[in-house]
Amino acid sequence: MSTRKNEIFKLRNRAFFAVLFSSALILGALPSFSQSRPKPETLEGTAMGTNNQLGHVYGVTVIIYEYSTPDDKQVLVQAFEKGKNKGLVNALSKMKAVGHIAITGTLGYDLSFIRMIPTPTGRRIRFVTNRPMTFGEVWSDSQSMDFSLTAGEFDLNDADKSKDTGVLYPAAQLVIDKEGQLKIELTQNAWRLVDVIDWKGTAGVN
Repeated sequence: MSTRKNEIFKLRNRAFFAVLFSSALILGALPSFSQSRPKPETLEGTAMGTNNQLGHVYGVTVIIYEYSTPDDKQVLVQAFEKGKNKGLVNALSKMKAVGHIAITGTLGYDLSFIRMIPTPTGRRIRFVTNRPMTFGEVWSDSQSMDFSLTAGEFDLNDADKSKDTGVLYPAAQLVIDKEGQLKIELTQNAWRLVDVIDWKGTAGVN
C-alpha cells in the first residue's frame, strides 16, 4: 500500500513540475509576444461644427489597430445590396474591432471598418462603424435612429502636414454608388476636422 502511495505521489510531482515548466515557457514567451505586436496608429484632430453647429468644438481621437481588407469591404457591399442600411449595420456588428474612436467627454467606441486609400499627395483614411444610441433616442423612437452609423475620413498630406484635414459624420447613413464603392451620404451637417496630428504606428501595418 505504501509503495502504491509513493508511486501516486511521484506521478503527482511529475505532473506538477510539468505544468510549472510549461507555465514558465509561456510566461517567458509573453514579453517577446507583446513586443511583436504592431504599434497602433493614432490620429488626433479638432472637430468644428458647421452651419447651425458653428462654434461647437470637440477633440477627436481615432486609433487604428489594423486596416480592413478588400474582403471586409465586399462583405459590406453585399450586405448593403441585400438589406440596405439595416443590412450594413448588421454586417458591421459582426466584424471585429479594427480601431477605436473617442470624442471629448466620452469613452468612445470601437470602429468596425477602416480603409486606407493612396492619394497623389499622401493617403485618405476612411472609417465607419455602428454608433451607440442614446437613451433619449431609444425612449422617444427618434428619427435620428435611422442615422445609425458614425463615419468620417482623414486626408493626410505627406509633404505638408499643415494641410492635413478631415471630416466627421457623427450620425450618418451610407450608400453604394454605381461603381460599388462605399459612399457617405450627407444626412446632417458635417464636422470639419482641423489641426490633425498623425502619430504613426508600425510601418506597413497601420
